[in-house]
Amino acid sequence: MTNFTTRMIFRAAILVVAAGAASAQTLKAEIPFKFWAGDAVMAPGSYRVTAISMLSGRPTIRLNTVDGQHPVLLVPVAEGDPQKTWQAAGNPVLSFQCTATRCSLTTIWDGPFTPAYRMPMHKLGNDEPVRTALIEMHPEKTE
Repeated sequence: MTNFTTRMIFRAAILVVAAGAASAQTLKAEIPFKFWAGDAVMAPGSYRVTAISMLSGRPTIRLNTVDGQHPVLLVPVAEGDPQKTWQAAGNPVLSFQCTATRCSLTTIWDGPFTPAYRMPMHKLGNDEPVRTALIEMHPEKTE
């Protein structure tokens, strides 16, 4: 390869990375219950969800309150196809597994054309009925 070709490929790669970083959006969710996110217990409230970087081929997702307090960095344990109902609605979703007393964040899907990211799940308890709670996320409006 010539030096010119190598430089052009390198510049193209930089543009692709820059475009991907520019398209990252911050999503906002209103979560009305206490929940586990990884090893952290989070209070009910308004949250921002942002994919901030790639780590070992998987995104690192930042979850924090809208006032910037109590940030948690989450690294998905797996990724896969989002549920068909989520795809049909087209809205980004946070999915939780809940018992009568606890909820744990299990999946983050940030919208069409992206995989659903499975989060490390906190143990909820034995022999309790489990339900799924879905919280829609919306792009955060900038002022």
